[in-house]
Amino acid sequence: MEFKTTTTAVAFIILLAVLVGGTAMSPMSTSTVAMVSISLVVFGVLSLALGIKHGEYRASHDR
Repeated sequence: MEFKTTTTAVAFIILLAVLVGGTAMSPMSTSTVAMVSISLVVFGVLSLALGIKHGEYRASHDR
C-alpha cells in the first residue's frame, strides 16, 4: 500500500477520531476530557511529523 498525503491524512483523522471519541465517552469530567483530547491531538501530530521525517530520511539514504 502506497501512502500518499491523502491516504495518510485520512488514516490519521480516523485514528484520531476514534481516540478522541473514546475519551469523550469515558466517565471523566469535561475539563479532563478536553485536556486529554488536546494532548492526544498534539502527540498525534508530533508523532506523524516525526514518522514522516524518518521515512524521508530512510528513503533518501540508501544502504
